[in-house]
Amino acid sequence: MSRPTYYAHSADGQPWQRLSVHLENTAERAATFLETVGLAEWGRAAGLLHDVGKYTDQFQARLEGSRRRFDHSAPGAKLAIDRYGNLPGKMLAFCVAGHHAGLANGVNGDQITALEERLRGTVSMPDPIWEQEIALPRLGTPRIKPRNKDTVGFCAAFLVRMVFSALVDADFLDTEAYYAGLDGAPPARGEHPDLAELSRRLDKHLDDLQATAESGVVNDLRREVLAHARRRAAEPRGVFSLTVPTGGGKTLASLAFALDHAVRHGLDRVIYVIPYMSIIEQTASVFRSALEDGDDAVNFVIEHHSTFDEERIGERESRDKLRLAMENWDAPIIVTTAVQFFESLFANRPSRCRKLHNVANSVVILDEAQTLPLEHLRPCVAALDELARNWRSSVVLCTATQPALAESDGFKGGFEEVRELAPAPERLHETLKRTRIRQVGELADAELVDRLNASSRVLCIVNTRRHARELYEQLADAEGACHLSTWMCAAHRRARLDTVRQRLEGGEPVRLIATSLVEAGVDLDFPVVWRAEAGLESIIQAAGRCNREGRAPQGDVFVFEPAAGEGRKPPSEIKQFADAARSVMRGRDDPTSLDAIHAYFRELYWSKGDAALDAQQILRQCAKRRRTLDFPFEAIARDFRLIDDLQAPVVVCWTGRDGNDDTAARLLGELEQVPRSGRIQRRLQCIQRRLQQYVVQMRPRQRAALIAAGAARVIREADFEQQFVALENLDLYDEHVGLKSDDPTFRTAAGLVC
Repeated sequence: MSRPTYYAHSADGQPWQRLSVHLENTAERAATFLETVGLAEWGRAAGLLHDVGKYTDQFQARLEGSRRRFDHSAPGAKLAIDRYGNLPGKMLAFCVAGHHAGLANGVNGDQITALEERLRGTVSMPDPIWEQEIALPRLGTPRIKPRNKDTVGFCAAFLVRMVFSALVDADFLDTEAYYAGLDGAPPARGEHPDLAELSRRLDKHLDDLQATAESGVVNDLRREVLAHARRRAAEPRGVFSLTVPTGGGKTLASLAFALDHAVRHGLDRVIYVIPYMSIIEQTASVFRSALEDGDDAVNFVIEHHSTFDEERIGERESRDKLRLAMENWDAPIIVTTAVQFFESLFANRPSRCRKLHNVANSVVILDEAQTLPLEHLRPCVAALDELARNWRSSVVLCTATQPALAESDGFKGGFEEVRELAPAPERLHETLKRTRIRQVGELADAELVDRLNASSRVLCIVNTRRHARELYEQLADAEGACHLSTWMCAAHRRARLDTVRQRLEGGEPVRLIATSLVEAGVDLDFPVVWRAEAGLESIIQAAGRCNREGRAPQGDVFVFEPAAGEGRKPPSEIKQFADAARSVMRGRDDPTSLDAIHAYFRELYWSKGDAALDAQQILRQCAKRRRTLDFPFEAIARDFRLIDDLQAPVVVCWTGRDGNDDTAARLLGELEQVPRSGRIQRRLQCIQRRLQQYVVQMRPRQRAALIAAGAARVIREADFEQQFVALENLDLYDEHVGLKSDDPTFRTAAGLVC
């Protein structure tokens, strides 16, 4: 006998949400998300089926207080195949079965039970009343066009992820709306200026910049690059390149093109992908200053870092599904990291995947496109190509050192057509060439320090944080000596860069020792730069910090090999780049020419071989399962990691140059007070984002040693596991070089005085 009413969510002392209402709401949202790509009915079907298993006495008993576990996802997955057949039924079944646990492998599951096993097991089918309350739509054939037979599997797996994303986000949002409504405060979403308005604001900002800019070769070329890129905005969607030397105005030119292009083609947002987390806030700040009008009530530029593990923070109650726009990229401008962007495209967890449908129908700008890791290069290119080919996105490869990723470059599976947005890149290169690069061979640290002392304003970039710190310690007595690396928290680094710029502008001595973090997005201008051997793209980026504004006829860039026997050999992942650079630079008068850059990347890719550019065989795994559709989603998510060396965050209460910044301490105090109910997620996300500026990343074993020695404290481990760890022994944080974790028990003499 059917129950009179079935419910989806419960609330103490308040109206419960009817199941049919939740299913219809979720279906409508998911359909809307996929409408622009012609898959609205797929989203509708997934939304209606995802919780159909709640039409059972077992689940309703859960709402009434029963602790007996019940799989409410499997019934909908089984119905998907029963009603729609193996195609598209199985593709929908992946989404429905995984909307809580995540996309599983088709067969041979790991931490998540495989889809085959879920469907083969005993499934309690829903009360037939479900068919009286909801009606499943008919599904048409998706308008997905594989590039060739080898990409059919990848296209199908990508489609599953996109439908899964739309379903998960729709489910989260409807649950959020229900609980927020009970609290009397429906969440504010979508209250952003549209892209046309942002484009108008950028026009005004650019007009103001040009009105105050000095005339000269560099500024004239920046204006030319900007105007040329904007004229190309009317071109059809697809893959573009913006090949402009460092200092040529790529950032604002790419944003202007993206906004104009999005408005022209009805796209939803601009996603700016940055290689390094260290510059994400800086770029977002540039965009805000260019686009804000002072009256915006909602932040429309969202930064998505990956400092803290969002999957492990408070997912224990239905109300904890409350999310900020950061998690589903529901904003006009997204600034994120390459790690966050690409790992999300290959992820399987709901919290990582819910944003993916918002990548469709967008402009994706890949800043410093040459920095993609070689071992995953082919899957990354395949994903970008798929976005442009089938998901109404445009992709802009933005860099001074354009990688050879086109099919015409000999890159297997490369882009078929890449349209250049810059006017005559070779001419730009010649005009903006402001440095001379010379190889000087092997140098011991002592000799290198002598060379640095010989210049009053000099930048030296090395490959490891340890080398940077030890070089600085040898140079510390020199006037203007300073250090910059990710052993310093972002707030500290920003303050250090401000000091460096002030001294440079004032003509004072500056001898800066840094890691590669200064090579992208950091506006510095030194007359002399020294660079430890690395890839050609890194050397050229380093040269971009030399004579940047063209104030001298020519700047000097010296490339050296750290002496053997001092622990100075480059890490293995850098050595292969350095070897290719050495080969290409040998005998060339201009190693920065576009011809040399293309030769370098061809050499790099050829030396690795096609197989090594997809080290985990992700494309092959998709291709060989194109007939069975048994895609190994869980395995792919595990294997696709842009950073293999996991990092663990430590919060440092850095108090600023003047000792008056108590932000980190106050945020940690707030974290201690966050309740375990209500809007925990919203408050946590706010605290987490603000803490980003006071975090140092380190290896997990190093952080574990700090905790074991009592030098660091885990905050509310029972609630947040080890997501929030604060440095207790502040003597370990040095104002000059940042965190020194060599000896966790170290105390300064002052620190020992009670």
